[in-house]
Amino acid sequence: MSVLVPTMGALHKGHQALIKRARSMSKEVVVSIFVNPLQFENEEDIVKYPRSPERDIQLATLAGATEIWMPDYEEIYPGEITKLHAGPLGDIYEGASRPGHFDGVVTVVSRLFEIVKPDTAIFGEKDFQQLQIIRALKKSVEIIGVPTVREFDGLALSSRNVRLTPEGRISANVIYRAMAAARLAPTVAIAQEIISTTIATDSSFKCDYAVIVDEDDFTEATDMTKHKRAIIAGWIDGVRLIDNMRMGA
Repeated sequence: MSVLVPTMGALHKGHQALIKRARSMSKEVVVSIFVNPLQFENEEDIVKYPRSPERDIQLATLAGATEIWMPDYEEIYPGEITKLHAGPLGDIYEGASRPGHFDGVVTVVSRLFEIVKPDTAIFGEKDFQQLQIIRALKKSVEIIGVPTVREFDGLALSSRNVRLTPEGRISANVIYRAMAAARLAPTVAIAQEIISTTIATDSSFKCDYAVIVDEDDFTEATDMTKHKRAIIAGWIDGVRLIDNMRMGA
């Protein structure tokens, strides 16, 4: 059995957790490193995206990767590109704020699956909307989500964190604090109020959305929703941060 861990590089402990999970399942673990231009809204974001190929190889190998694949653009997109559509879930929340982003994601993931032909692929739950969209592709690949890896204060590990100023790094913790404070609230309305109130305590965080949704279809959750999840996104120091957390015990 082969397992694929798709990444865009700039690896950290969160990526290593994905690779370790893959290694626990199979002796054949392929880690792909490809900065996919189709999922960026503008050229500036692509230029700013951190790249550390030598360190990536070291971290992936230490975590258990047996093959590290770093394809070039022509290998992924030979000839004319047929861009796929991520469906209705790709047009809301993160998709609404980043038009075309999830179309680029499903296009590159489909290509990776076509080339590598894995039995299983591993993705992180930090990008939970992305995870659900990939699950909806209905490819003949088992999709496994791995819980978010966090720093000492709860901030979700992300390649973007290195772009935060020291002050912004401290402020970024408000995202985790908001979700953690709301997790055991008795109703969705109270949980939503806790999240909104907590986020408002730090003016450095420019909130895009902070809502509690049904994990399956991302409709707004009610008290009757079986699996509720808080999803939050916004900017600090001009850096976009996203996170999520299952609500309830």
